[in-house]
Amino acid sequence: MRTLRAVAGFPLAVRLLLVNQLGVNTGFYLLIPYLATHLTDDLGMSAAVVGIVLGVRNLAQQGLFILGGSAADRLGARGVIIAGCALRTVGFGLFALGDGLPVLLAAALLSGLAGALFNPAVRTYLAHEAGPRRAEAFALFNVFATTGALLGPLLGSLLLLVDFTAAALTAAVLFAVLTIAQALVLPARPVPAPERSVVADWREVLGNRAFVAFSIAMAGLYGLETQLYLLLPDGVRHATGQEAAVGVLFLTGTVANLLLQLRITRLLQARGDRTRWITIGTAVTGLAFLPPIVVAGGAGPDGTGDAVVRMVPLIAAALLLHVGVMIAQPFVLELVPAFGPDRLTGTCFGLFYAASGIAAAVGNAGIGWAMDAGAGSGRAWLPWACCALLGLLSASAMGWLRRGGTLPTVPGAGAVEPAAASRTPDHPRAESEPR
Repeated sequence: MRTLRAVAGFPLAVRLLLVNQLGVNTGFYLLIPYLATHLTDDLGMSAAVVGIVLGVRNLAQQGLFILGGSAADRLGARGVIIAGCALRTVGFGLFALGDGLPVLLAAALLSGLAGALFNPAVRTYLAHEAGPRRAEAFALFNVFATTGALLGPLLGSLLLLVDFTAAALTAAVLFAVLTIAQALVLPARPVPAPERSVVADWREVLGNRAFVAFSIAMAGLYGLETQLYLLLPDGVRHATGQEAAVGVLFLTGTVANLLLQLRITRLLQARGDRTRWITIGTAVTGLAFLPPIVVAGGAGPDGTGDAVVRMVPLIAAALLLHVGVMIAQPFVLELVPAFGPDRLTGTCFGLFYAASGIAAAVGNAGIGWAMDAGAGSGRAWLPWACCALLGLLSASAMGWLRRGGTLPTVPGAGAVEPAAASRTPDHPRAESEPR
């Protein structure tokens, strides 16, 4: 109820973007986790071809974030959001209708490009519309996104009982509905005519040393968050011997997010500098990887009771990781636009997410290497220790930036309760509010 009341206090455009993110993540995770299995088991493709298809999707999304951010600044975030959802509708529809490699590559390219357009644009629009309640809006955004990431695989597993086509078509229809809703509900905002080239915008943001240093410092936070899908599930499978136990890990994290995210953000946003909480949250994500060390390696579980006991450190790790992300991420997203002028909000988000995507890819590769090296040498604790070290190094870098005074302050960062916000759903932003 607290979350619903908080959502109701925002203007209609913000409420739609929150529900929209629930739908986006539901549709995405309904299909993508099962794509590799479909390509290999149903279509008989080789591992190399599957890697090419998945790689095209990842490269299109991670590599083009900067274009999506610049498009949001120059064309308006609303149009870019709608275009991104429409492209994903087409891309997922192609996954449903085609089984040849050219069609699948086109589907992968379009769905990746859609994410590159959508992700920076929706955060740009949300940052502008939420005004001084930006941190709270991003906290709710995290809640809806996490819920969608849980609902998607559950719905996908049910639809796959029919076939992959049913799952892909359902995802495509969901994105089509979201596209129509955005076109009907999201208000268009005037976009100033650009005075400089896109390259000049990129040069301005990349020339901001504080922004570049901040993006590098946050690499640990986003690199560790991806371990919810790599190292932690692998640890659960080893500790319990049961694939189904991985679902408990995801369910635990989602419930924690629903119950705690908004409370944590509201509690912290009025208690000290935002960058302090970013530092602490990042450190917590690193410390989260210490409990599983006690059950790493060794033989499998000796019965159900032993499996339950061995699961406890992994659940603790997942909870700590989620708590760390819940502490830091809303304030990270609140801070990103403060590094540049209003006209470059999308560019800042695009470059930040491009850096985060690279960090996640490099982090996964590095942790994957540590997992193989640890298993081969009898040092199963190695990947967990590497993750803990990465989180603490990232937090130390953030603390160094904070002490150096190079980070910007967030305009209107004081906590604003819904009743005190000078807006109505029809007039979402008072003239005096920062943009």
